[in-house]
Amino acid sequence: MANDNFKANKKIEIDSNHILFFDLDGTLVHTDYSNYLAYKKALELVNPKLDKIKYNPNKRVNRTILKEIFPQLSNSELSKIVQEKENCYDEFLLYTKINQSVFDILQKYSVTNKCVLVTNCRKNRATSILQFHDLTSLFNLFFFREDVENQSNKFKNAIEKMDTPPENIIVFENEEIEIKNAIKSRIKIINPTIKSK
Repeated sequence: MANDNFKANKKIEIDSNHILFFDLDGTLVHTDYSNYLAYKKALELVNPKLDKIKYNPNKRVNRTILKEIFPQLSNSELSKIVQEKENCYDEFLLYTKINQSVFDILQKYSVTNKCVLVTNCRKNRATSILQFHDLTSLFNLFFFREDVENQSNKFKNAIEKMDTPPENIIVFENEEIEIKNAIKSRIKIINPTIKSK
């Protein structure tokens, strides 16, 4: 769920030793509505007899939600729907919107700090969103869904692959479960309020 009011755990001043981790969906770019539109089209393509899904700004459509709404769908059909959603997603990029407050931080500190995209988004879709909003050049490194083994903790995965101490990392993330994963990864600074220099 997209949320501009992230829980800030402290007010800090970012120095050049900090590495900034940014999530994509709902954090840097609001994508819930475009995600819904892509799933709506995918459902119509795979099984036009199904009822139309309604947009709920408080619940992001995913495979689990579809299974709850349509328990009759087989795993094979669900996989086809997800694939069709990925195939048609670019048609709905214009319904995505940058989260200005997080973008401002990324833009400012990409000049002085290492900025890393750490997302559960698949590489193709993430790349499309980044290119659409001209964000790609602001990042030094990218970790996508495909880079995380067994869909485990994306932050732990990035820390291990970068071989960097968690105390040097600042995370920007909107999902509660991912904030918990950041804490489990021993990251202490999550969604801070930034002090002006």
